[in-house]
Amino acid sequence: MPGTISKTALPGVLLIEPHVFEDNRGFFMETFHQGKYETAGIEAVFVQDNYSHSKRAILRGLHYQLKNRQAKLVYVIRGEIFDVVVDIRQGSPFFGQWVGTVLSSENRQQIFVPEGFAHGFCVLSETADVMYKCTDFYAPGDEYGVHWADPAIKIDWPITDPILSEKDSENPNLKDIPQDHLPPYPIKPTGADAEE
Repeated sequence: MPGTISKTALPGVLLIEPHVFEDNRGFFMETFHQGKYETAGIEAVFVQDNYSHSKRAILRGLHYQLKNRQAKLVYVIRGEIFDVVVDIRQGSPFFGQWVGTVLSSENRQQIFVPEGFAHGFCVLSETADVMYKCTDFYAPGDEYGVHWADPAIKIDWPITDPILSEKDSENPNLKDIPQDHLPPYPIKPTGADAEE
């Protein structure tokens, strides 16, 4: 099984500390093992792996797909990021709430993001290499986003003047997104915890 799995303030969003085997040669760790993760409660079936390289102060997000909803398993292989997950499921008692955590190549932690949540991160180190597994394929026509500085969500980002893509800078606030452009609640979980 993975090492320690901790619940966060958002049901289904999990923080994972894998077992790391370290000696004078370096270290070895499993970044994913389907059977072990299923035993630990993450039953998602991942179909695509993504690799993102970013420079300091770049902020990516907050992203989601609507029809091709993606659960994600996110971790860093070089550098450090502040990773954020926001519940955007319409009707959820946690709607508009967020959790954030530092993921780095030093702490080797992972975060599991269930379907129906928006996800983003900003880079705290000089550069960062981020890996994430997804439960559905990238669908260019199904891309949506929430503005990174939405005043109603009040994410406490550790940077104040991020570098953004044009698309991310134009993402709407959550209150301005039409209901039919938000995921429903409840969503049958693909893994992690069932709703409490």
